[in-house]
Amino acid sequence: MVKILAIESSCDETAAAVITDGYKLLSNVVATQIPVHQLYGGVVPEIASREHLNSVVPVVRHALDEAGVKLADLDAVAVTQGPGLIGSLLVGVSYAKALAFSAGVPLIGVHHLEGHMSAPFLEHPQLTYPYLALVVSGSHSGVAVAEAAGRYRLLGQSRDDAAGEAFDKIARALGLPYPGGPAIQAAAKDGEPIYDFPCAWLDDSYDFSFSGLKSAVLNFLNKKRMKGEDFRMEDVAASAQEAIIKVLATKAVRAACEFGQQTIVLAGGVASNQALRERVKELAPEMQVVYPSPKYCTDNAAMIAAAALGKYQRGEFADWSLNAQANLPLYFYI
Repeated sequence: MVKILAIESSCDETAAAVITDGYKLLSNVVATQIPVHQLYGGVVPEIASREHLNSVVPVVRHALDEAGVKLADLDAVAVTQGPGLIGSLLVGVSYAKALAFSAGVPLIGVHHLEGHMSAPFLEHPQLTYPYLALVVSGSHSGVAVAEAAGRYRLLGQSRDDAAGEAFDKIARALGLPYPGGPAIQAAAKDGEPIYDFPCAWLDDSYDFSFSGLKSAVLNFLNKKRMKGEDFRMEDVAASAQEAIIKVLATKAVRAACEFGQQTIVLAGGVASNQALRERVKELAPEMQVVYPSPKYCTDNAAMIAAAALGKYQRGEFADWSLNAQANLPLYFYI
């Protein structure tokens, strides 16, 4: 029975997990830095890397203990190679290399976004390729056809602000806490999408652009405040959320239809947004819509372990020159 330890440290979560055959998790430990970064309204890279240094050893030890596994029992060590914050990535990669070398087991480098796209297998092991993947996180928004494990056809991606980044910036302008996505979603439940904020459809493209929406919301708030006019924060949140999920859901379903996909996988932190999930189902009632539980949508090592399990079975191992890459390409072709 294969046992793989996976480490994730691409941004502001220090995480470790142990997985075995059949996508069975033996442990999944996450140390979040959210309380630290809330003081600044977003992730501060230097602080993030220092927090990873403090957390990586106890987090990995906790994951091994929870799994009832010793270092000598492992068959491989996997780690997020990129993309992400370079300082944060280096902590995880360096520690994973040291562990794999000392244990005498193979090292597996995992792309962070492939981890997100592999997360649904943890709860839906019957999921099969190919499928249409909508990957939406704080730093990335993209649509791809997952043709097979390790082979992804890029259809479109962020040209500027990713959806999660737009949520964070709009939330900050509304005085809501970091991270912005959950805060916007909570506020939107008590609001109505009465404001017609712009949607960048980018005709004839599956790319995304949310910088215009962000600017429109900020300008709206500035004008209201300068004129002393009242507005309901909840309505602004609902309207901004509507503008974001409308574009994401519409393009995902359109791509699935154009490329003959019957399954849509939602992945990444924004995939935990209930309104997005409901909109995709509404637009594609005849399709299978699959998404992970919220705990597997945000950054975690379980998803890295899921991707690593397939790489182990295919014999895709890294050598000791593996290094962190802030901008690591995933898609094989466009």
